[in-house]
Amino acid sequence: MAKPKEDFSLKQTKPNISGSKNTTGPLRPHDLVEQMQFMFVKILKAKDLVGPDGPDTCDPYVEIILGNCKGTTKIFEKKSSPEWNEVFAFKKERIQTITLETVVRDKLNEVSHEMIGKVKFNIGDVPMRVQPDSPLAPQWYRLEDKNGVKLGAGELMLSVWMGTQADEAFSEAWISDAAESAGTAYTRSKIYHSPRLWYLRVNVIQGQDLVFRDKNRKNPEIFVRGTLGNLVLRSRSSPNKNENPMWNEDMMFVAAEPFEEPLVLSVEDKLNPNKEESVCLGKVVIPLQNVMKRVDNAPASARWYNLERPEIAGESKEQKEVNFASKLNARISLDGGYHVLDEATNYSSDLRSTVKLLWRPNIGLLELGILNATGLPVMKGKEKRTDAYCVAKYASKWVRTRTILDSLAPQWNEQFSWDVYDLCTVLTIGVFDNGHIQAGDMAGKAFHPRIGKVRIRLSTLESNRIYTYSYPLVVLQSSGVKKMGEIQLAVRFSCASFFDTLQNYTQPLLPKMHYLNPLSVYQLDSLRHQAAFITSLRLSRAEPPLRKEIVDYMLDVGSNMWSIRRAKANYDRILDLLSGIFALIKWFEQIRNWKSPAATMAFYFLFLVVVFVPKLTLSTIFLVLFLVGVWRCIKRPRHPPHLDAKLSHVDTTNEEELDEEFDPLPSKKTGEVLKRRYDRLRGIAGRMQVVLGDLATQGERVQSLLSWRDPRATMIFVCFCLVACFVTYVTPFRYVLILSMTYVLRHPRFRVGFPSVVQNFLRRLPARTDSML
Repeated sequence: MAKPKEDFSLKQTKPNISGSKNTTGPLRPHDLVEQMQFMFVKILKAKDLVGPDGPDTCDPYVEIILGNCKGTTKIFEKKSSPEWNEVFAFKKERIQTITLETVVRDKLNEVSHEMIGKVKFNIGDVPMRVQPDSPLAPQWYRLEDKNGVKLGAGELMLSVWMGTQADEAFSEAWISDAAESAGTAYTRSKIYHSPRLWYLRVNVIQGQDLVFRDKNRKNPEIFVRGTLGNLVLRSRSSPNKNENPMWNEDMMFVAAEPFEEPLVLSVEDKLNPNKEESVCLGKVVIPLQNVMKRVDNAPASARWYNLERPEIAGESKEQKEVNFASKLNARISLDGGYHVLDEATNYSSDLRSTVKLLWRPNIGLLELGILNATGLPVMKGKEKRTDAYCVAKYASKWVRTRTILDSLAPQWNEQFSWDVYDLCTVLTIGVFDNGHIQAGDMAGKAFHPRIGKVRIRLSTLESNRIYTYSYPLVVLQSSGVKKMGEIQLAVRFSCASFFDTLQNYTQPLLPKMHYLNPLSVYQLDSLRHQAAFITSLRLSRAEPPLRKEIVDYMLDVGSNMWSIRRAKANYDRILDLLSGIFALIKWFEQIRNWKSPAATMAFYFLFLVVVFVPKLTLSTIFLVLFLVGVWRCIKRPRHPPHLDAKLSHVDTTNEEELDEEFDPLPSKKTGEVLKRRYDRLRGIAGRMQVVLGDLATQGERVQSLLSWRDPRATMIFVCFCLVACFVTYVTPFRYVLILSMTYVLRHPRFRVGFPSVVQNFLRRLPARTDSML
């Protein structure tokens, strides 16, 4: 029995949210998510607690008991007046009791915990806080013993209220569905910001008075090595083989604020042309805080840097004290007029320059409501559980929802917002399993596996409309494509000014520096990898960390790796793009072959109208385009575009192709596997080579019309041009067109089934293939 195909379609949903489908009035907070009721308990401090041996002899902590749900504060040692200032949130639908107990306990040892006192509340009496009400004022409560008798000493300050996830205390609360005693910090909702990235341009010009270790050194290979953190770049060898080398070459780095690593430039001499061995002739350490920041195309001023003498093993004290006057001339600048790309260009979420001075005003507000997910797989096989959370990234702002513990249908209902500066940008949402929630030695160290990802292009969203859809979470694995469940989202783009939004389409996509002083494709690709590495390194140092595998997945690191599947998909995209032209040619052939005599005569009549009334030609074309646009507006798609399994070729690819796609660079395969891959790649490249060669041949044949490479063919064409010049001069142009179209549309009974004279002539012209080996 054949396995049923996965359903990758987008489904519209109707969540219980307060936001209307089309919003025109003022926006309300948290109107894109379903309201979730929580009981909040804020434990501030206690006083006059008495331990077994008197004051300041107890190790107090507070335990909140709400039926089967429990939460505990941290423990203070030997303190009778501790201050906790901790908040706990219990989901209302999980409350199965009518009493809330806050118990102050004394930790005597690892096993024994004695109760100091408690405070009880009737849940029915807990007040409701509705935003934007002010926070509930905390109160002092006298502790009671087990029998409900007030103690002579000991009080606890706390506040209890009912609220929703819109409460400002929610983000820092211990949440019953998303936290446990171990790893609480790794389960809370957090906001991160990418580091501010700069392009560092190092133009090494020349060196002066270099000192070689070997006085008789001839034809030295001198180059400059630049080091910034873990990245090392080098210039080409100087054509000047003496102590005053010249380079005038740019090296480009990516630097992140705050600047922690200095730039190190070292002038080196390569000893052996066949090896990487070299000796340092001098170096200079340049703090980036002192480097010039540019916002335009004006070149940075050149500066001479004194090189430090390198340390040489076995060098005497007298030799070390010899004057060292070697210098390096260079232009070094932090170019803030560029946008530093750290994500795949097709899915970029930000196109602004580094310097805020060059930013245009924002054009709107993007709001995202992450509601819930359904049908998630079990990600922790041993423990048979999934601890899911979401990460959303737009521009420099990353957001992370709380982790819902042990649930295959988690409910987050968290809302986030971003300022929008350009509509040609993409919002990315990823779902992951929290690897910090592990048992044993792997706790806090495990890999965070990806569950799926969703991309939403802002330009496909209508202004002020709420989109509520369930998106399939699809992951391509080495075994094939797999649906990992669905995530329900609510998205709204609110337009600040319709005129500014339209004007955005007339602005350059990238900052002006990309056009005034463009970077090469190779430079952009190299710099993008540097930027992605720095971003993942900085975010992994946050607390809690946003791990490298998460950042790489969200930034699509490695998306430019070779893939037969993507090559086939792009080939089909080109064919689909050309299908309109092929359909037009096919339609004209039907007209020309008189498949429908009425259609052919109507086409010929319209052609005569265009020829005799040419001023209506352009007007008619634009009118037709306008009418087509209006007609298609009625049938336009109402939902945003999403994954197309057929377009991506994920349903037709085989295991061998997927194994090659997931193989890292350099490959880990050996022997017969690599040979088979190489042969397959040669076959594909051979077919591409033939197609490109045919295209080049046709273009070169047209070029050879006047090149006299074939003197007889060129003479025929030149004579034809002379005759055509006289004929078109004497004959009005409209009659030339009529005669030409009449000849083309002649009835098939007046034709022969052979190629035309023009085709025969062009096919006989020479191309440059004769000059190729």
